[in-house]
Amino acid sequence: MGLEYTAAALEHFRNPRNCGELPDASAVGEAVNPGCGDRLRISLKIEGGRVVAARFKAFGCIAAIASASRLTELVTGRTVEAARALTNVEVAESLGGLPEGKLACSVLAEQGLRAAFEDWTRRTTG
Repeated sequence: MGLEYTAAALEHFRNPRNCGELPDASAVGEAVNPGCGDRLRISLKIEGGRVVAARFKAFGCIAAIASASRLTELVTGRTVEAARALTNVEVAESLGGLPEGKLACSVLAEQGLRAAFEDWTRRTTG
């Protein structure tokens, strides 16, 4: 039996939102899943304590790309504090869930986001 994805996950995979780089990014984070080779780069523009734009570039499976696409929608407009609190479970749930064994792919989105906020902290406190 094949993997069954929700309509929301397939929509984000087929028509990903916020693809690409932000040339004037306030923060950039990268994550890699060493087990499967999926890669993700998240760029954030932060102004006035809010994420005003988010973009991603990814190489990966349906779940990784859908999760990254959805993550960019979820963080945009949030305060830094609220965006930092976003988890992979919240991303997966907002997609209507992911197939068994694919929740780990949503972790890549969370790791990329965490890395971007680490970069932002270095840039703003250094």
